[in-house]
Parts: sequence; C-alpha cells; structure tokens
Amino acid sequence: MSVSFEQLKSMVVFAQVVEQGSFSAAAKQIGITRAVVSYHVKKLEQHLGVSLLNRSTRSLHLTEAGEQYYQRCHNITEQAKAANQQMENIKQEPEGSLKISCPVNAGLQTIVPALNLFRALYPKINIELVLSDEVVNVIQDGFDLAIRGAELEDSGLQASKLTTLKTCLCGSPDYLNKQGRPQQPADLDAHQWVIYTAGSNTLQLTKGARSFSIKTKGGISTNNAAARTAFIEGGHGLGRVPLYDALPKIKTGNLEVLMSDYQLQDIDVYCVFPKGATSSKKLRLLIDYLKQYLAKQEQLYLIA
Repeated sequence: MSVSFEQLKSMVVFAQVVEQGSFSAAAKQIGITRAVVSYHVKKLEQHLGVSLLNRSTRSLHLTEAGEQYYQRCHNITEQAKAANQQMENIKQEPEGSLKISCPVNAGLQTIVPALNLFRALYPKINIELVLSDEVVNVIQDGFDLAIRGAELEDSGLQASKLTTLKTCLCGSPDYLNKQGRPQQPADLDAHQWVIYTAGSNTLQLTKGARSFSIKTKGGISTNNAAARTAFIEGGHGLGRVPLYDALPKIKTGNLEVLMSDYQLQDIDVYCVFPKGATSSKKLRLLIDYLKQYLAKQEQLYLIA
C-alpha cells in the first residue's frame, strides 16, 4: 500500500493527538485548527478502513489497531526530528574539546580510525585521547567520555551502549599441532590459556539449549588485549579474542578459529559520561557517530 504526502501529514497529526491527549491540545501544539485535526484523523481512518480512536465527550482512547498504528506514526515524527537536528548540527558547526579514555588495543584498532573520520567532519572539535587499560575516574580526571567493555557501576555516571563485539576462540597453528585441536567443551580442560586479567577467567559457551562453563588456567596473564593476542600467536595457549583483532591474524594463518559451532559470549561496549553531559552538542555528535561507525564495522567483520 503506497503512502501519499497527505497521509504522511495525517499520520503526524494522529501521533500528536495521542501524545497531547486531545484534538484541541494537538491543534495548539501543531498550530492548526481543531477542525483540521479532526479532518486528518477521520481521513486516516477512512483510508485504513479501521477505527484508531474511541471518542467520548471528555476523553479519547486508542483502539487495538490505533495502538499499533501510533507506534509507526510516532517513529515517523521522531525520524523527522532527528533529520532536522542533523541538519541543524551541520549548519551550526560545533567546536570545543573532548577528552576521551579508551582501552589501548580497542582504541588503536577501532576508536582511533573512527576519530580520524569524526575530526575530518568536525575540525573545530579538539580531541584528547588517553589510551589505558586502567579504569579511569571519569569525573575526577576530567574525562568527557570513557569507553568500557562492562556495564555501568558508578551511579554518578550515565552509560550508552555503543556496540556488541563478536568473539572467537583462537589458538596458534604451532600450539594446536603440539597440543591438539579441541572439538568439544570437555577437551578445553586439558589446554593452557593466555589469561586476560581485565576479563573473566571463566569461558562461557553455548550450543543450542546447552551451555558450558570452562575455568581457564595458564602460565601467562596480561591486562592488555594486544599482548594477550600476541601471546596466543606465540603458542602459549588458547584465548577468546574479538573478531576485529582475530580476523587479520586468521587471514595470515597466525591464528586458527576453534569450535566455531559453539557460540561465545559477546562483549558489550559502553560509553560512560557524567550525568547531564549529553546536553553538550559535541558529545552527542561523537556518541552518535561512534555508534554508527562501530555498527558498520561489526557488520564488515561478520561478512569477512
């Protein structure tokens, strides 16, 4: 069913009626008469062939069809607002400084490329990027944004999810040729691991409805993700590695993916910032840009 320009107007009016609670309030909000609001709603119901609202002299209520249709109409108005805001951002070029904290390896491989492109779009925003695998005190150390691979714990901060990173179980060919290639979870107990101290030492695997927990142990541990991957490449044990880190090494033959028929736990990546900080236009722009960039990158890793 095609959508005319007139119907799009009616959908926006209908969403306002629902959100304002009455035809009169919607008319005042939009800047048209109550009669025009009524016309749009009636026209919409005639076109769809269903009742969207149950009306009485004092109130109105959504029908079941109206509830479902309203969500779509609401989305249209929100998209229009977002488009206007994006154009406003372009017209009023933001400026200022942003201080960002990020883990070293994730920063070099994913955040630095994103910031390269972001700064090209917004050259008046100065970027100070601090790469560290330590958890910084965002407020005390004066950071505008910190990127973390864990949920928010500090109640003085807000968090927004940036992306979900897929991971894979890896080992080097030399190690696997000597120690064997595990085929099932029980085989993993006999293997050495490169321990990543910034994460959990328990590996979670699932296959269908079954789940498995493996306690990892090994002679090498590190708090740095790049060092972890290098030790795995060096043949010191197995490890769970994000796809963005593993794929280049898999393509060169330095790493092998193991037990790909089992699913590993994903890594949810968050940005955290002081409460109320998103009133800053430049920070909102950065967060939105990182979400878009990382979503595209993660799709590329999955395709590869």
